[in-house]
Amino acid sequence: MLKGIDSVISPELLKVLAEMGHGDTIVLADAHFPATSIGQRIVRADGHGTLRLVKAVLELIPLDTYIEKPVTLMEVVAGDRVETPIWNDYIELLNEENIGFLNRFDFYEQAQQAYAVVATGEVAQYANLILTKGVVV
Repeated sequence: MLKGIDSVISPELLKVLAEMGHGDTIVLADAHFPATSIGQRIVRADGHGTLRLVKAVLELIPLDTYIEKPVTLMEVVAGDRVETPIWNDYIELLNEENIGFLNRFDFYEQAQQAYAVVATGEVAQYANLILTKGVVV
């Protein structure tokens, strides 16, 4: 155990965050996301929600300030009647101007290029997000 690191950050996730360079991306995937079939590196975070993980991750790495939208969410598929209240929490935490959206299949394509995919226990639909790591100073 280390001081000052949220207990949702596993040793494996801590290692991944340390290995990432600026501009690398990490996906925090909800429980519905096909993490194993898409991700190059999978980090398990079963039982943890994405919001708490985002908060904990951002205590350790900054978002990229050299790109317009360092956070990407998956758009709701047209015709899908799903509420996305978790987006309000993301907007409050991450600042709306930092957030972009991709359709489902473009999001999957971006996720395939990510340094790692964190498979969470988040049950809210459309709770997936991609974070782009900035320069640690």
